[in-house]
Amino acid sequence: MSNRNFELIADVAYHITGIKLGDHKRNMIYSRLARRIRALKLQSFDQYCALIEGQEGPEIHEFVNAITTNLTSFFREPHHFEFLANKVFADLKRQGQTRRVRGWSAGCSTGEEPYSIAMVIREIMPPSGWDIKLLATDLDSNVVAHSMEGVYSADRIADLSTTRQQKWFMKGKSGEQVKVKSSLQNLITFKQLNLLHNWPMKGTFDFIFCRNVVIYFDKETQKVLFDRYADILKPNGYLFIGHSETLHKVSDRFRSLGKTIYQKIR
Repeated sequence: MSNRNFELIADVAYHITGIKLGDHKRNMIYSRLARRIRALKLQSFDQYCALIEGQEGPEIHEFVNAITTNLTSFFREPHHFEFLANKVFADLKRQGQTRRVRGWSAGCSTGEEPYSIAMVIREIMPPSGWDIKLLATDLDSNVVAHSMEGVYSADRIADLSTTRQQKWFMKGKSGEQVKVKSSLQNLITFKQLNLLHNWPMKGTFDFIFCRNVVIYFDKETQKVLFDRYADILKPNGYLFIGHSETLHKVSDRFRSLGKTIYQKIR
């Protein structure tokens, strides 16, 4: 992969996804796109670059899937879920005028995050009389398909309490895989979505999880994205971001509640 190849790949990635590919990502990109080159029976990165240079065509879909990174686990950054249960849902239950709850997992990866949110919803919110829906989206169509299926290796839930394992998962015959129960799946709508494109959602959200997503964007793209999140959140709605992310000098439409939790102020 020549410098020219990498520069073109980085340029295409930025224009399609907003993701900035620095030199430190070069080895990862080489490894992932080399697999695509072999799958397509191409002979070189020059040939592959010719396929994606126009930023259109069938390979662009596979290209986006290849360059995105998906690292997640159930109840990752547990303080977010504690706040969701003890503050967000507690307030919604107490106020309860509309009995309507909407949440969005933006960058849901393989589904562990939205299913963790769904567990908290089922454990905290009343079982009937409420209209509760959770949207889960990701740029990578492969991980969205994985999320919808809801099947994981058994070791993925090993750190969950025995109660949660038994209540929310079914074991496969071999015991090596588990499947999320339909009572959780029914809460969630999974969709492929590029955050930089138009959003089809019409209503507003009570909370948004966008964790470890914006670290791949430059500051100008982050500003635009957080402004759009503020627009689609309800007044005083909540935004959860990743542990290495911040809204400092990026957006003035939220106030920090600490521990990468923010509340919309305007």
